[in-house]
Amino acid sequence: MSDVAPGVVAIAGAGGKTTLMFHLAHELASGGETVLTTTTTKIFYPLPRQSRHVIISENMTAIIKQAKALLHRSHHITAAARYLTDSQKLVGFQPAMIQRLWETGLFRHILVEADGAARRPLKAHASHEPVIPPHTKELIVVVGLSAVGKSLSEDWVFRSEIYSKLSGLPASSDCPGALVTSQSVVTVLLHPEGILQGCPANIPCHLFLNQADDQRAYNAGRKIVALLSKHNSNRFDQVWIGSLKSPLPLT
Repeated sequence: MSDVAPGVVAIAGAGGKTTLMFHLAHELASGGETVLTTTTTKIFYPLPRQSRHVIISENMTAIIKQAKALLHRSHHITAAARYLTDSQKLVGFQPAMIQRLWETGLFRHILVEADGAARRPLKAHASHEPVIPPHTKELIVVVGLSAVGKSLSEDWVFRSEIYSKLSGLPASSDCPGALVTSQSVVTVLLHPEGILQGCPANIPCHLFLNQADDQRAYNAGRKIVALLSKHNSNRFDQVWIGSLKSPLPLT
């Protein structure tokens, strides 16, 4: 992946955003690229295997100074504005700050987690999400396939009431037997108030259908791809089905 074009990449959705972000960072850094991982919302403090070097500061000068020193030892750094001890989460930067970090020229790639999902595999977006930095060159949308076929409830879908409204499916509180379907995933993905509502129309958007850990989930992913094709949707430049738990290549 050393030939990937430089720039800011935003990652949004649910079902593996953080794992994907650090996976991509490791791939790029192993090829000699300098990479910053961060967020415009909150992420858990990374484990050492995810990111060994973390800068926590709201001061641009301090971040630059620490980053220059660390980049002599590692091509990958994580940075955030603050650390919340009660939740063990890092609070990220405002989009303008990420733009300033990009303009320093220290990093060839900046990977940004652009929304939260409360560890659910699927989500609907509030009106203020995702928080995409200016001059983002690409957006990757993540969907966790483990939610397909499960109840349309907060156990599986973050902001399930909004998901119900956008998809047209009844919420589990109104209909206990209501299940998430592949069609509902496509409907929410393509809805004007869905995940792409804050995405500039001129940037490439990619869809990663994660958690294809078994044949059932993989089939659900294939159905989503077929339905997107049926809708003649060209909003996603690429669609991948795969599993970050599996060594098998994505399809």
